[in-house]
Amino acid sequence: MKRLAERQNVIITLFIIGGALLILKAAHLQIIDSSYRDQAERTTLAKNTKYPARGMIYDRNETLVVSNTPIYDIEAVYNNIDPNMDTTLFCELLEIDKATFNKRLNKDWSDIRYSKNSNFIFLNKIEPNIFSRFQEHLYKFPGFYPIVRNIRSYPDSCGAHVLGYLSEVNNQDLADASYNYVMGDLIGSSGLEKKYEADLRGKKGFEYMLKDNLGRDVSSYNDGLLDSFAVVGEDLTLTLDIDLQKYGEQLMVNKIGAIIALEPSSGEILSMVSAPTFDPNLLSFSKKRGSAFVQLASDTLSKPLYNRAINAKYPPGSIFKPIFSLIALQHGITQPKRFIRCDGEYVLSRKTGESQGCHSHVSARNIQMAIQHSCNIYYYQLMREFLEQYGYTRPGQGMDTLMSYLERFGLGNKLGVDFPYENDGFLPYAETYDNMYSTEVNGWRSTYVLSLGIGQGEFQFTTLQMANLAAIIANRGYYKTPHLLKAYESSKEINPKYTVKRNVGIDREHFEPVIEGMRLAVEAGTARTAYSPDYVVCGKTGTSQNPHGEDHSVFIAFAPKDDPKIAIAVYVENAGWGASYGGPIAGLMIEKYLTGEISRRNKWMEERMLNADLINKEQL
Repeated sequence: MKRLAERQNVIITLFIIGGALLILKAAHLQIIDSSYRDQAERTTLAKNTKYPARGMIYDRNETLVVSNTPIYDIEAVYNNIDPNMDTTLFCELLEIDKATFNKRLNKDWSDIRYSKNSNFIFLNKIEPNIFSRFQEHLYKFPGFYPIVRNIRSYPDSCGAHVLGYLSEVNNQDLADASYNYVMGDLIGSSGLEKKYEADLRGKKGFEYMLKDNLGRDVSSYNDGLLDSFAVVGEDLTLTLDIDLQKYGEQLMVNKIGAIIALEPSSGEILSMVSAPTFDPNLLSFSKKRGSAFVQLASDTLSKPLYNRAINAKYPPGSIFKPIFSLIALQHGITQPKRFIRCDGEYVLSRKTGESQGCHSHVSARNIQMAIQHSCNIYYYQLMREFLEQYGYTRPGQGMDTLMSYLERFGLGNKLGVDFPYENDGFLPYAETYDNMYSTEVNGWRSTYVLSLGIGQGEFQFTTLQMANLAAIIANRGYYKTPHLLKAYESSKEINPKYTVKRNVGIDREHFEPVIEGMRLAVEAGTARTAYSPDYVVCGKTGTSQNPHGEDHSVFIAFAPKDDPKIAIAVYVENAGWGASYGGPIAGLMIEKYLTGEISRRNKWMEERMLNADLINKEQL
């Protein structure tokens, strides 16, 4: 016991001595040795943000379509600024006046976005030569910190709507807890930049530095143990063919409308053209961005910022006839070889003499010929029979049956494309007409809405939905959800929903007469402007009635017939017949994609499309 007590005393003595030494050392550092206190007085701790490079974007052929360009900013921390700094020299170096200096420095400190102890953007979008000159004198201006970030540039100057653009974060973005955005950060605000923001933005890094009272770096804080590297954003490979995209935009110059081209088997979007468009470099972060945006936004006639490919809703016109043919065949309303006489007029009421007309052509001996010649009378009759299948007084039940079929084709709802702000179009269920004809004593009848049989009336589809209809026919009964992302650089899997086959519930046997009719339409019918002797094109024209002006030109197609590589929809507003502009543009796009060039025999057609001005009506 005595030996144990002695050991305890030794240990206690050692603790006392060690504690005394620590107290003496602390006293020496804080009272006697002033070196640490002097360093603390001379230095401040600064947290520098390392901005990651945003992910690059490539097309399906590995062509770079979105790259990065450095942009120079200056941040400030108000409480670190020397009130006696040479503001005259500061303003001369940055080529600003003192009024601008005061406006940019003195923020509304009651605003939660700003703090006198936190960084804020003092000046952005500085020209490289000005920024370089300022950096040489940076030590004279404590409290101001240079920042190098990346903005977007577009080597091919096309794809503005689909690629999107960046903007500075707003209050809603700042409240997003999933990422540490701060004032002045850039964020994808439209198109694919917005959809894949979380992948493209990367991850910020941070560096903690001790600075002297002149704002100069003294040393890394704590040997850099708290520092972190910036993580570069994910590179993306798109389904787009940028050459096809560029060509489509050229064909749509001075026109209003849209083009969507798909690879039928995969649902990959080959081109997404909205016209009019603009050079995406205009909305990159330069001094001209503000004026360019105002000019684009103020064009209320052609609305170049509006993405007509997925936002605009249009009546489909006669491109609806192949789809309705498939449904009528599947539902047993008609047969492939059914003959319906066409006298150029369909009588709605013998009592009133009201009728609907048709253009001049031979009567259709079968459904192929009905599609080939786009016979309105044929489809008025089929629509009447479809709506009245449950009885003359119960067209609503037939209407809802038809709409349920159309929903399977991806109509009336968003398809689910990986792109923001997709529109869902519109399908008129029976309730639509119950409300429309609520004052009718006996309700509405099939003859009120027979125009639906030729794609007129209340139908509204997006151009993306129309292209998807062409893909469904090309695939003989299924589609994969259209999408724009093909692959991640990191080999991360894309959303599996884009690989799922979605069957539309139409037996394969019913597609053959419809496809044959579309082939005949191109070779010897209403769609001859899309014909090629090198491969078989199956297409359908549409002329969408426009109560406010000239009709719209519509066209869907796919090619080749037996091994489809491309399905396409073209919608040109106020352009007249489907064969006038929709057909030629689709034919040229198909040829460009399948062969890589336009043949000599079609050069005249190409010149006509390139030079046609449908906005100013200076057509050649």
